[in-house]
Amino acid sequence: MTDTPASSANVDEPSNSASGSPSTGEQPPTPPQLPGGRALPKTDKSEQTRALILDTAMRLFKERGYDKTTMRAIAAEAGVSVGNAYYYFASKEFLIQGFYDQMTYEHAADARNRMAGKKDFSERLEIALTSWIDCAAEYHGFASQFFRTAADPTSSLSPFSNESHPARAKSVELFHEVLTGSELAPKLDSELADLLPELLWLHLMIVVLYWVFDRTPDTERTREFVRRSTPLAGRVINLSRYRVFRPIVRDAKGLIHDFILPTIGRTQSR
Repeated sequence: MTDTPASSANVDEPSNSASGSPSTGEQPPTPPQLPGGRALPKTDKSEQTRALILDTAMRLFKERGYDKTTMRAIAAEAGVSVGNAYYYFASKEFLIQGFYDQMTYEHAADARNRMAGKKDFSERLEIALTSWIDCAAEYHGFASQFFRTAADPTSSLSPFSNESHPARAKSVELFHEVLTGSELAPKLDSELADLLPELLWLHLMIVVLYWVFDRTPDTERTREFVRRSTPLAGRVINLSRYRVFRPIVRDAKGLIHDFILPTIGRTQSR
């Protein structure tokens, strides 16, 4: 059975009590929102409540499966009212966006720690991709259920949508650091260097798609794909700096500008 959002009479703003304020029948003010219909936390307590709801949802998704977990069950386990749960997440599906946000920050912090002191571009790229697999490992069991929603190109929950821009921009920034922290960056054509972070993010999306359907122990085939594809990517990018390959690079940049970047919602400008 699918929960529907509580009526306005039952939607409480976060309060100091675990159960929330009694409903007065009055229409509550619309909370400030993050992209994707998520309420913007206003205080440390609000942020803690939002994090509690998201953490509880992730745990229940692992224990019961995404389809069998309702917003009502998430609220009950988190010890908040159903109205408070809907205050932070417009529906169960929007928890996916919260998951993106959380994963993006965890991944960026972990990858940066692992890349510290490394200068080889291929090594840095492999570290960044492997870090994502490790950070996402505990969620692999229900990843295919998330993918059903995220794969819809018209969905605001797609990683390519405008609503997913904050998480995507954070990830693109990480791949900008993968490049700029390497010894390869100063040798590249400046226009290509500007495009590469978003292309490397697309490489991550290919890895994620492979990972979703990977049923090998510890997603070993995905890890092997990363180990073998990153040196190849490094060699191809390195070759682009030689004069003989400049016409190919220009053609590739044209294709990227005309056909790839326009499909990725709003992109971050630098």
